[in-house]
Amino acid sequence: MKRQFLFLFLCISVSLNAQLLQDKTEFTKLDTLRGSITPEREWWDLNYYDLNIKVQPDKKYISGYNIIRYKVLKSHDVIQIDLQAPLEVTAFTQDKEELDYTKIGPAYFVNLKKKQVPGAYNEIYIQYSGKPKEAIRAPWDGGFSWKKDDNGKHFVATSCQGLGASVWWPNKDHMYDEVDSMRIAIDVPKDLIAVANGRLREVYEYEYGGFKMYEWFVSNPINNYGVNVNIGDYVNFSKVYKGEKGDLDMDYWVLSYNLDKAKNQFKDAPKMMKAFEHWFGPYPFYEDSFKLVEVPYLGMEHQSSVTYGNQYQNGYLGRDLSRTGWGLKFDFIIIHEAGHEWFANNITNKDVADMWIHEGFTAYSENLFLDYYYGKEASADYVIGTRANIQNDRPLIGPYNVNKEGSSDMYYKGANLLHTLRQLVEDDNLWRQILRGLNADFYHQTVTSKQIEDYLSEKTKKDLSAFFNQYLRDIRIPMLEYKIENKELKFRYVDIVENFDMPIEVEIDGKSQWIFPNSEWKSMPFEGSEFKVDRDYYIYSKKI
Repeated sequence: MKRQFLFLFLCISVSLNAQLLQDKTEFTKLDTLRGSITPEREWWDLNYYDLNIKVQPDKKYISGYNIIRYKVLKSHDVIQIDLQAPLEVTAFTQDKEELDYTKIGPAYFVNLKKKQVPGAYNEIYIQYSGKPKEAIRAPWDGGFSWKKDDNGKHFVATSCQGLGASVWWPNKDHMYDEVDSMRIAIDVPKDLIAVANGRLREVYEYEYGGFKMYEWFVSNPINNYGVNVNIGDYVNFSKVYKGEKGDLDMDYWVLSYNLDKAKNQFKDAPKMMKAFEHWFGPYPFYEDSFKLVEVPYLGMEHQSSVTYGNQYQNGYLGRDLSRTGWGLKFDFIIIHEAGHEWFANNITNKDVADMWIHEGFTAYSENLFLDYYYGKEASADYVIGTRANIQNDRPLIGPYNVNKEGSSDMYYKGANLLHTLRQLVEDDNLWRQILRGLNADFYHQTVTSKQIEDYLSEKTKKDLSAFFNQYLRDIRIPMLEYKIENKELKFRYVDIVENFDMPIEVEIDGKSQWIFPNSEWKSMPFEGSEFKVDRDYYIYSKKI
């Protein structure tokens, strides 16, 4: 969840030429260092993070260290570690020897003294401290959120999608390489509780200093922006969900005075789990449990630690983003952000240019939740209603290797292209098998858009290359032009990419049938009086 509603009610009309000019963004060396698999990244593979952080809310100050264990893939003597200002690294060491480095922006290039032998596992220790970037409008502009709750107690949380996890801790800040497991230890004032990803292993209370340490452990691979720290006057309640892989612990951490509201509102969480395990397969992180954690911002899909700030309301802060009424049947943040456990945390994009994989499938999960509980027509109403939020301003896929995502249309244009694809599949059982297959076959993997596109082509037994080029890489929506004269229906597509020939269903006097348009005029006998395009296909139509 990121820029989903930044321009929600802003209507923009753009031409293709204007779009081409807009895409001529100039990128810098810093963009490349952040967004590409540099030579100083590619030679080593993440194995384990041991992150230890002390948070001092009164000072808005953090300090700590991270130990990175990695596997050497090929010999190299420079390693890239990322940490964003104003935080600073105070020491790099390996085997107790201090290392020197050069620095370009947030990228530290550390000179290693030890010979890096392929196949070996080594560790590097990074000590750091400072006042981290403060989030201005979390989660869209991330960092640390330093707030107070209604009782005047500190209420603190991190968020960093797009901005990068290096805004608050030193790491290999690129999506392509997920760490296999990690420990997260957080020192906080003793009147507060710290919640992170995975399972709570231990709480250590110091005799002196007024701090406690909460030690969490993540046993599954995790993407770096999915790591989070949340601090507050929390209380905890939990339930055991009987899921596809057995008992799943579902834990809820909320501010003490919101306990009763949470116990009522969070009933959507097991409902979500039931619907999404049906559509997508088993929850991907049984070993790490599932958590909802209250935070002082709207919410985010942190792995096994989904953050929640929807003010205990249905809809999106009480609003129905589809304008159909169906969006008020569920708590948007619980359903959407938890949907990311399958699409973002289980299946993760290698490059943020392909973030439509995260957001398109997860926006689509909202109407699958409705489908499960209210039926196919309700779900169609909802996803079609969200078309009003689509700008068609930029392609859904952004430029690669510069940490630049595509259009915010990745949410609801992404959802509508998937809804359209479901119609082409025709068989809902097959469609469900495909969605479950994605999560099984790409289990705990980082992927490219091409991998997902090729998989969908293979499993549907359809060449979807032009389909994806149209909806992912072009801003135009196919227009079906048609005319009826002399008992003949003529039709064709305009505003399409090369070879786009998607069949669609139409109604002629209330009876459904398929037509097969392409860029050339086609004709067929027409004895009827009424012609209508099936609303489930994301196209425009015009009688000429």
